Amino acid sequence: MADASGKTESVLVTGASGFIGSAVVRALLDAGYRVRALCEPGRPDDNLAGLAVERIVGDIRDPATLDRAVEGTAIVFHLAAVYKFWAADPELFYDVNVGGALNVVRAVERAGCERLVYTSTVGTIGVADHGHLATETTLVHFEHLFGHYKRSKYLAEHEVLRAGAAGLPVVLVHPTFPVGERDNAPTPTGRTIVEFLNGRIPAYVDTALNVAHVDDVARGHVLAAQRGAPGRSYILGGDNMSLREMLSTLAEVCGLPAPRVRVSPRVVLPIVRSTEWVQSSVLHREPTLPSEPVRMATTRMEYDTTRARTELGYTSMPARVALARAARWFVDNGFVKNAQVERIRAAGKLGPAIDLRAGSAQPVDTVDIAHAAPAPAPGGAEHR
Repeated sequence: MADASGKTESVLVTGASGFIGSAVVRALLDAGYRVRALCEPGRPDDNLAGLAVERIVGDIRDPATLDRAVEGTAIVFHLAAVYKFWAADPELFYDVNVGGALNVVRAVERAGCERLVYTSTVGTIGVADHGHLATETTLVHFEHLFGHYKRSKYLAEHEVLRAGAAGLPVVLVHPTFPVGERDNAPTPTGRTIVEFLNGRIPAYVDTALNVAHVDDVARGHVLAAQRGAPGRSYILGGDNMSLREMLSTLAEVCGLPAPRVRVSPRVVLPIVRSTEWVQSSVLHREPTLPSEPVRMATTRMEYDTTRARTELGYTSMPARVALARAARWFVDNGFVKNAQVERIRAAGKLGPAIDLRAGSAQPVDTVDIAHAAPAPAPGGAEHR
């Protein structure tokens, strides 16, 4: 992307070594931008290996670091955040997600950048209700802001929008349930896939979510910078699926059994909360299963991506392909125990080679996945 003088625009990506952040870096490089990558101190940056980026190590809680990082850039993509369901000190969510966002806003204002693309989450907007998909205009119920992650992101978004109302050129994007390669933490979304692949999800709850590949979400960020209207929000998602359908799809493409028992999240929640309290307050360790995702399962997290598709030209690959690519990467990178890997390989359904290149929506040398349904047409993902 060149300006009038023919020089390529420089952009800054915070949280650049993370799952979505590194995918955004790749999408920006593909689009011709010069990328400056702000990476968290002490965090592995393997996701940026081999990429022609300028790396800066710094904490978004430090305003001076951000001032230096933003200097000379035209666009800032702010993705750095604490994204997990539990922390020993809950204040961490607010220090990073809210305080960090405020620091980014101030740095962008001081530097006079052309645009800020702020990565929020669909957790800050409402959920599907009475058979209607949620959109960017669906109001959130405060009781649905489960946990410190959602609450901190809601507060941060409020501050970003307030700056936008005062003239900051900001566009907001709301990823749904991104899956894919290089989720090396893994994130809470990726952990669901890993738990299934390891045979640790024997049952399912009656909930729904929206599954998108991380590369599609990353390209949506670039489109938001190029075509998004100032102050506007865009949901970046893919296919709406029930949790049972998602797990069944994973089972089918991997050759594993799908869970058949349905449990009510409201029945499970008291047990989970008790276990969470013992593990966190008594044993002082991260809970095996935090209560937040179980509470989220009491809602249907289905979203309409019409606005992003029509205004930005956003597209997404089928969820079946996205899930298969994610599963293949987790299998190949040591996240799945050996016994399960042997079962998957013996089934022979995942395929010996899925194209992991960014931007490739089709696996190769596979039969099952090649028959995936096409991506939903503009107008939103199918409501199932």
